[in-house]
This record gives sequence, structure tokens and C-alpha cells, in this order.
Amino acid sequence: MKRSRVNDILADGAAFFAKHGWSLPPFAGWSPDDMRSEKAAQIRDRRLGWDITDYGEGRFDEMGLFLFTLRNGDLSEMGQQGAMLYAEKLMISRQDQLSPMHRHVLKTEDIINRGGATLVLELFTCDDHGGIDRKADVHVRTDGVPVTLPAGGHLKLPVGASVTLTPTTWHAFWGEGGDCLIHEVSTVNDDLTDNIFAEPIGRFSNIEEDVAPTHLLVSDYNT
Repeated sequence: MKRSRVNDILADGAAFFAKHGWSLPPFAGWSPDDMRSEKAAQIRDRRLGWDITDYGEGRFDEMGLFLFTLRNGDLSEMGQQGAMLYAEKLMISRQDQLSPMHRHVLKTEDIINRGGATLVLELFTCDDHGGIDRKADVHVRTDGVPVTLPAGGHLKLPVGASVTLTPTTWHAFWGEGGDCLIHEVSTVNDDLTDNIFAEPIGRFSNIEEDVAPTHLLVSDYNT
């Protein structure tokens, strides 16, 4: 993905958040130099901020996700008294834009539809080896209410609704009928180690530097 396209997606995404009444923290507007400075050390360490992924496939409109991580703890501190055990993200899933089938190793998350269109999730449970069980029913909770779906069933969340996904729940999702604003509240998030994809794809985009970045992505922090 070209950096110029990333810059355009960032601008569009920020406008979509604002349209739905979500104000971002001050560091969302920091320049690349600000984000490389010492004051941003913990922001970088906890990988807060802008994240645009096409999963390394170069087809963002078909398969991709826009994210902003607002807060996040540190996996190395899990179990310690006073540790920050949670994370929070805003995401945009565009109409028919697939976030591909995956699950997590440790993270339990609430996925909440905060605005726009209907959010659709395709769900499976794990087999005995951690892979996809294509026969077993899937059991989840939507706003505390138990729901059972067949393997590969589609759960449709209208605006305001949520689902709790545990590490044994395989899930893919997309916006139906328009773009969807998603809020994620979870245990500590680590995108470097905690994602298991059904297909051999990457978590981050490969960026072609055709222009200067307006803002750094979390994937830029180690470059």
C-alpha cells in the first residue's frame, strides 16, 4: 500500500470517527517527529495510535481494517497488582470489507457496534487442536445474553449491540449495508504475538514510501 493512500485513509477515518461523535486523544494529532520523541515512548511501547492494515495482501478495499488503539496494558505485567489489564480500540469496517478469519491466544474482547451500518461476524469454535471446528455449534454472549449459532453462522449486530469473543472463538467480520464504527474493549492486546489467522497472511501492511507520512502507524514504530 502506498503511503499516499495511507494518508488519505487516515483523513477519511478521522472524519468518520468525528461524524459519530468520537473525539481522539491529543496524541492522535502528533506529527511523526513528535511520535519519535521521548515523550511518546510509552505510546510506542504499548503500540497506541493509528493502524491501517490490508493484511499484507494489497487489497485494502476488499480485505482490510482501520484501527486506533486508545489505551493498552503490557502483557509482561499481567498478574501484577495494579497492572493495566485492559485495552480499548476504535475500528472502521467498511462495507463488505473483510477482516479475515482469526482468533486470539489470550485476549477476550467485546466487539461493539457504535455507529453506521450493521456489523456481521462469521463465527466458528475451536477443535481439539485449536483449529476451526466446521461442525460444532458456536456459543457466545451478546450483551450478556447467550446465543447459539451453527458453525460458520452469521451474527448480525445492529448499532448499540455487542458480542463477547473468547480466545476459542474464530471470527471474521465486515460491514453490511455501509461502513461500520466498531468499539473494542478487551484484555491486553498484543498484535505481534496474539493473533492466529486461518490463512497464512500478515497482520500489517507493506508500505511503499511515495510521500511523507502525515502520522505514523503503529507498524512504523519499529522502523
